[in-house]
Amino acid sequence: MQKRKILWADDEIDLLKPHILFLEKKGYHVHPVNSGEDAIEVLKSESYDIVLLDEMMTGLDGLTTLHIIKMMLPNLPVVMITKNEDEWLMDEAIGQQITNYLTKPVNPSQVLLACKNILEKTKLQSDHTTKTYLNDFQKISEDINIAETIEDWYKIYQSLITWNIRFDNSEDTSLQQILLEQTGASNKLFTQFIKTNYKKWIKKSKRPTLSPDIFNNYLRPLLINDEKIVFIVIDCLRFDQINAILETLYPQYNYSVDSSLSILPSATPYSRNAIFSGLFPSEISKHYPDLWIDNPSEETSLNQHEERLLQDQLKRAGLSNKSSSYHKILTYQEGTKLENRISDFKSVDIISIVVNFVDMLGHSRSESDVLKEMVPDESAYRQVVKSWFEKSWLSSVLNQIQSWNRTIIITSDHGTIRVKKPIRVKADRGTSTGVRYKYGRNLNVDSKSSLTISSPSEYGLPESEKVQNYIIGCDQSFYVYPNDYHFFINKFQDTFQHGGISLEEMIVPVITLKGK
Repeated sequence: MQKRKILWADDEIDLLKPHILFLEKKGYHVHPVNSGEDAIEVLKSESYDIVLLDEMMTGLDGLTTLHIIKMMLPNLPVVMITKNEDEWLMDEAIGQQITNYLTKPVNPSQVLLACKNILEKTKLQSDHTTKTYLNDFQKISEDINIAETIEDWYKIYQSLITWNIRFDNSEDTSLQQILLEQTGASNKLFTQFIKTNYKKWIKKSKRPTLSPDIFNNYLRPLLINDEKIVFIVIDCLRFDQINAILETLYPQYNYSVDSSLSILPSATPYSRNAIFSGLFPSEISKHYPDLWIDNPSEETSLNQHEERLLQDQLKRAGLSNKSSSYHKILTYQEGTKLENRISDFKSVDIISIVVNFVDMLGHSRSESDVLKEMVPDESAYRQVVKSWFEKSWLSSVLNQIQSWNRTIIITSDHGTIRVKKPIRVKADRGTSTGVRYKYGRNLNVDSKSSLTISSPSEYGLPESEKVQNYIIGCDQSFYVYPNDYHFFINKFQDTFQHGGISLEEMIVPVITLKGK
């Protein structure tokens, strides 16, 4: 491997000979110069990986030299070395985008550490990540095979998320593939766990927190205690993506993270209505026959009444005296409008905000080759969500609310999974159009890759003359019709979808925020 090149500028460079020899023994090539002027001239004709720069030199001082170097080569790392411990100098150097700052006297190991941290940090971290994951791989595999409770699966999923995020900066693609295979093995056993337990949970009050339980388990206790709440549901937000958002929120908020489960199908018409109503879909269709449209072709209109469902849930909880304000944000303009008016709702007991950006990004990616290239995988999806949030109206809203001394609950209705396995399905003409789940009459599909529901009421789902059975996708499968089979494969292969059974779709975060 080619030696990394260091340019070291100091007007007493001859006194630093031991330091230079030490660095060269460690595999670096060091070019010493006696002044800032010489450093600038050298950089005009040669490339270097890092500059070590004395702050007090005859001729051009360190700060002036730093300024000129950054004008020439803004991405070149520069470490300033100085006897001066004044804070103003540190501030000025940091303002000029110094990479590191060392105070004299320095020993050779300090200089070596600074260089390694800049030049080899990614590789060293990648090597450490590889070693640690290989040690952890066996434990995760054992945990997967002995998992018996939903808490076991929550822990397994958190371990997988942690490694996925750590691999974002890893250069070892082979280990990333191993992690993908381990996640796939996890999903197979998680699917069996859900198939075994889900129907039991529907009938029990003691169960994991499902979508209809969010209000009672998180919001109701606060409201009874006369606390004011901001309740945010980010449609389609995966657990790994909330981690990126929390990085941005941490400076202003203390937070706790819990896990909950989306109901089946893990899709907005079911899970989000369940959150706002506190009811399973079968109960919603029974109590609100005017709201639940019994027609698979009109499924997209099922989430138009969340405000009314929330109001009724407040009444059933004995909290009809609590004021509420509901906002569904579909466009940037609507978000900006709320950002400008959020202070108008400061006295409201519960502010509810539904955010559709993440879901819309996923759907748009399915239709756009440009977005598929920009968001090729889960890692890129996380980065896009983080970039969006950092500049978003939602971040601004939370910044304003931070001083209100109220609790913020952030959750999602469901996540997504990247689908890869097409499954042929036969169905009547009136069947719903979902890719990960379908409902209607006379559905026929390979049961190995699906959960087939022939008695919807046992799963808390509505049934009628038009809706007699459901099929729910498992693993990374997605449904295609025999007609136009290849067209649908080309359209949906490797896209992010929801509605099925997987760790990524069903396990969703519940974040509690309190301003610092």
